[in-house]
Amino acid sequence: MSSPAELPPLNRQFVAHFGEMGSRWGINRTVGQIYALLFLSQKPLNADEIGELLAFSRSNVSMGLKELQAWRLVQLRHQPGDRREYFEAPADVWEIFRVLAEERRRREIEPTLSMLRGALLEEVHTDEERHAQQRMREMHDLIDRLMTWFDDVQKLAPETALKLMGMGATVTKVLGLKDRITGAAGRKAAGKKTG
Repeated sequence: MSSPAELPPLNRQFVAHFGEMGSRWGINRTVGQIYALLFLSQKPLNADEIGELLAFSRSNVSMGLKELQAWRLVQLRHQPGDRREYFEAPADVWEIFRVLAEERRRREIEPTLSMLRGALLEEVHTDEERHAQQRMREMHDLIDRLMTWFDDVQKLAPETALKLMGMGATVTKVLGLKDRITGAAGRKAAGKKTG
């Protein structure tokens, strides 16, 4: 069977990078490397193959695969006549992004929104509490708007969403022009009222 040295250099570089990035994304190095290996693999791999390619213990591979399954980032496959379980990453990168975004939302954003909603319902008694509650309201409103926008983008076909992303600079120019026009119109209206 293969050994770590038999992974092509480009694959090794990608796997190593994902391991390092994993800790920044809230997953451990092993999980990041397993995911990167499965993402690049041309075929589903079983736990023994993953362990041999990455020089990981069977227990580390098993724990990593369980975590990736919990994140819905790998899919379990069975091979005819083989009792072992095989794993693969979804082929569609848009689907991977969507699943990652949904999982992060469920694990990180929803609990924050829930806490903020509760804090906004609290009765406040001091200026300090009123100030804190106002800041929390601002945070809640921003996150809530972002999640509404995200839900709208999720409903788009991948091709349409990619086009929207590609329009980034164009959209900001249009919005900047609109702001200049409405700002000038607003200043004129205000000038007429005072004049």
